[in-house]
Amino acid sequence: MCGIFAYLNYLTPKTRREIIETLIKGLQRLEYRGYDSAGIGVDTSDSTGMNLIKKRGKVKALEDEIASMESILDFDKVHNTHCGISHTRWATHGVPNEVNSHPHRSDESNEFIVVHNGIITNYKDIKKFLENKGNKFESETDTEIIAKLIKHIYSQHPTYSFRELVEQVIQQLEGAFSLCFKSVHFPGECVATRRGSPLLVGIKSKSRLATDHIPVLYSKDHRPVGFEMPCLPRVESTAEFHTSNENEEVEYFFASDASAIIEHTNRVIFLEDDDVAAVKDGVLSLHRLKRLLEDSHAREITTLKMEIQQIMKGNYSSFMQKEIFEQPESVVNTMRGRVNFESGTVVLGGITDYIPEIRRCRRLLLIGCGTSYHSAIATRQLLEELTELPVMVDLASDFLDRNTPIFRDDVCFFISQSGETADTLLALRYCKARGALILGVTNTVGSSICRESHCGVHINAGPEIGVASTKAYTSQFISLVMFALMMCEDRISVQPRRAEIIQGLKHLADQIKEVLANDDKVLELAKAIYQNKSMLVMGRGWNYATCLEGALKIKELTYMHSEGLLAGELKHGPLALVDKTMPLIMIATRDPVYVKCINALQQVTAREGRPIIVCEKGDLETQKYASQFVEVPHTVDCLQGILTVIPMQLLSYHIAVLRGCNVDCPRNLAKSVTVE
Repeated sequence: MCGIFAYLNYLTPKTRREIIETLIKGLQRLEYRGYDSAGIGVDTSDSTGMNLIKKRGKVKALEDEIASMESILDFDKVHNTHCGISHTRWATHGVPNEVNSHPHRSDESNEFIVVHNGIITNYKDIKKFLENKGNKFESETDTEIIAKLIKHIYSQHPTYSFRELVEQVIQQLEGAFSLCFKSVHFPGECVATRRGSPLLVGIKSKSRLATDHIPVLYSKDHRPVGFEMPCLPRVESTAEFHTSNENEEVEYFFASDASAIIEHTNRVIFLEDDDVAAVKDGVLSLHRLKRLLEDSHAREITTLKMEIQQIMKGNYSSFMQKEIFEQPESVVNTMRGRVNFESGTVVLGGITDYIPEIRRCRRLLLIGCGTSYHSAIATRQLLEELTELPVMVDLASDFLDRNTPIFRDDVCFFISQSGETADTLLALRYCKARGALILGVTNTVGSSICRESHCGVHINAGPEIGVASTKAYTSQFISLVMFALMMCEDRISVQPRRAEIIQGLKHLADQIKEVLANDDKVLELAKAIYQNKSMLVMGRGWNYATCLEGALKIKELTYMHSEGLLAGELKHGPLALVDKTMPLIMIATRDPVYVKCINALQQVTAREGRPIIVCEKGDLETQKYASQFVEVPHTVDCLQGILTVIPMQLLSYHIAVLRGCNVDCPRNLAKSVTVE
């Protein structure tokens, strides 16, 4: 949605060039989260004020703008202690331009500046209040009210600490946000907070940290206040806690995503909702306004296992291409240590203790958005077959709109690559409040869904930087298959079927490599259809999810209209679209609905349709209906969707490249979260 990156060096001499390069590199790592505009805020060379440099477009445009200002910025100036903040934007309020870019400022002298990820839902009310106080607004954003509000509170209470000011501000804000503040009144300090949007703190120190757990400090006297009240009560904490020894060199990194931090340090703290992290005199402290029943009294310093090589493109032209071709390894990593192919056992450690409770449940609910929703559809039939439980699959936004009845004996799966998808997270909280068992399926350790679930599965697909999800989809698919296998391990009647699926998983990585070997053939298909304006993708049964996911990939990457169709519905309307000019892809494998798929193919060819068919290797009968075809190996029916989706990923990638689209950063889209 947007990317925040802040860097604070304490007693660690850095030139302005080094500081700015660190900020720019952090933004480049986060550019998949937003790329409409970018900006940085750093001290002036004499440290008495602040420079704001903002530019419309990608981070490279900002980098070029900064390079042209070398004489103004004094790149060789050394700062022993300095805080810089930066941001890459995905527009929600106001068009992409320099004025609407972050950081936003409190006034023309830049007394306070802030970067923001999320949406403030009550910003109009606060803006009206501030305008009545004489404030003039220069942008169309919801973020600018935050910078002006903190200055307003400071003018009323100049003795408040920086952290106390931020605590007062966030009491007035409604919506989802992560924020990072910098001020000329508090040099060398940084304050960050979050509610509903991800934020983490990286710590780099030459000496060992004093502890691996940072205690959370609570306010002595907290009373909710409104922004219209003339006097706001001061909030004081009970103590301070030092993460490192005083007067020691230390560096802090604040970021929306670990990918921006990992090249500097692997020691991070994942902030939780309403945490306020403040760095003053090189000391990090964590604060909350009030204690909740479920609060942990400390935040653990986590050691990231991510390697910098994992987030580099390597020899690939884009992250998406790299991630498509990583799938033979990512599916193995998802199964590693969980599936024993010799004994036929499957163990998902994160949910083992909950299996008896899940077996006694009323129903399973699978909830997600976009690609994650499609992974639920892909595995619904198998879950129904092996668990003999009713399985509901819902889009998170629609689930919330309906106020769906939830019962205490429901088990709700929340599927999200990032673990921060806003609609999915809100649906999780809705179900949790009603007493359901919450099971998270995410790719990000420490994410909100990961922390707020009772139990869960880490899909372990590795970092996914491309906005269009590929390897996370196949890993989510396999994670849900493994769950189904665990659920039926004690049922004698399904053991032959269970053994068949486990053997299918064993050979899956090699079969994915075989499908990827068709890349050149898929490129030729793309060259034949990339100039068209629309495309249909059809299938049914186990491959219906492939049709939905394939059509989604084409839409989001190529900007071509595409529709995933259930082949059984062809004669109920979509058949009217079929003619010899309409590109049409049919997924037809040798599964229980094969005969029905052939019937749909015959209907298409009778209307002069020229289908491209994804079929099983050596299936000559099916290939005779095709104008062109792509072959995939045969596997057990419930896993076929993993193999058939890869040609669709490759096709969408090649069409996007041929149409001159940015495959990693499709227009109007961004990674990680959706907007309410």
